[in-house]
Amino acid sequence: MSDLATLETSILDQIASAADEAALEAVRVSALGKKGSISALLATLGKMSPEERKTEGAKINLAKDAVTQALAAKRDVLKAAALDARLAAETIDVTLPLREAPAETGRIHPLSQVFDEVNTIFADMGFAIAEGPDIETDDYNFTKLNFPIGHPAREMHDTFFFNPKQDGSRMLLRTHTSPVQVRTMLSQKPPIRIICPGRTYRIDSDATHTPQFHQVEGLVIDKGSHLGHLKWILHEFCKAFFEVDHINMRFRPSFFPFTEPSLEVDIQCRRDKGEIRFGEGEDWMEILGCGMVHPNVLRACGIDPDVYQGFAWGMGLDRITMLKYGIADLRQLFENDIRWLNHYGFKPLDIPTIAGGLST
Repeated sequence: MSDLATLETSILDQIASAADEAALEAVRVSALGKKGSISALLATLGKMSPEERKTEGAKINLAKDAVTQALAAKRDVLKAAALDARLAAETIDVTLPLREAPAETGRIHPLSQVFDEVNTIFADMGFAIAEGPDIETDDYNFTKLNFPIGHPAREMHDTFFFNPKQDGSRMLLRTHTSPVQVRTMLSQKPPIRIICPGRTYRIDSDATHTPQFHQVEGLVIDKGSHLGHLKWILHEFCKAFFEVDHINMRFRPSFFPFTEPSLEVDIQCRRDKGEIRFGEGEDWMEILGCGMVHPNVLRACGIDPDVYQGFAWGMGLDRITMLKYGIADLRQLFENDIRWLNHYGFKPLDIPTIAGGLST
């Protein structure tokens, strides 16, 4: 019996160190089970005298009570810990996640971004933006632009024509935004300084052509306009649009019915490992057509070519979008693939400015 206190301390230490309910149950069995250490001590009381039974029995029962209380307290602790672990492992968040702001989830299409970039650049130069209908007359789309009926230059455009009217005339989907220039010259007196961005249509479809595409054209009509002004405007535009400090340009003779002389414009670039960089290298890439407005066009629009002269240019917005942002296939611009838009698109608040940057 002199070892009772030591036995009690040992059992209490085992209870305190039990890692789970299974280990605690093993301690209980070894102490209070039929063959447990404390149960064995209680069994010895029958062989003792009444006086010893009274004294030693009280001590053994006190030890038994202490062990029983420690077991109960430890069991409560282990059950609480097990419940916490289960709750942590099986937790389900039934609340809705915070929705992202539209400015973070929405995307501006690269073409829309380039529209804004081009408009921003030319607006900074003092140009107004002119618009016109997509469905045009043959007169505005061809005749007033020096495309006489039967002229082979009409064959340069694969046109979507509507069914003939009773008088034999046919409406069409405009093949360029040049009819907007015609409408402006008919409705305004010089000086004129406009750009004409918008949709155009031609029967063509491959990796670099689509039946519906976008153009931006520019027109300047004044008494002293000349090719030097045209070259400066295009040079400043290319520097601003491609965001380079300098870019060499090459003007080559060409033919357009509505300009005389007519020019094709190449810009300096470097092709390396599938990339195109502008403003460096020794390669050239054609980017647009331009020239002095043909006197016949001025006359057709009621402007005296002996008093006024002007220049015009036109380029494909889809094409310069592909060049600037590394898009390989024109058709991807119109496929409405949200994954593609998330990759190439712009955040709604990425508004292009001359001071802040066009595509930052």
